[in-house]
Amino acid sequence: MKPPPKTELVKEAPVEVERSNEPPVVARLVVEIRSDGSRTIARGAVEDVASGQRTTLEARGDSPLQLALQLARVLTQLPRLGARSAVRGLLGRRRDKPDKR
Repeated sequence: MKPPPKTELVKEAPVEVERSNEPPVVARLVVEIRSDGSRTIARGAVEDVASGQRTTLEARGDSPLQLALQLARVLTQLPRLGARSAVRGLLGRRRDKPDKR
């Protein structure tokens, strides 16, 4: 059995990622999920990369579905951050329509 690849925390994206055709990072979301089998709590942070603004978030649920719905609700009700606009833009964007830029 092959061992899992080593993970590491880096301050900058690797050169091959920077040169790829991927769009630039506009926001970061980090979430920690804890569960004891009867309840689940998700805590995390959101960062707007352009402005550097950060905020925390927390969601609770008795089931994975409840937690996912609560987390989605929290994400759409973030304080006035560019990340909030980015999240709403991603949620509202349809893939079948051409991007107007």
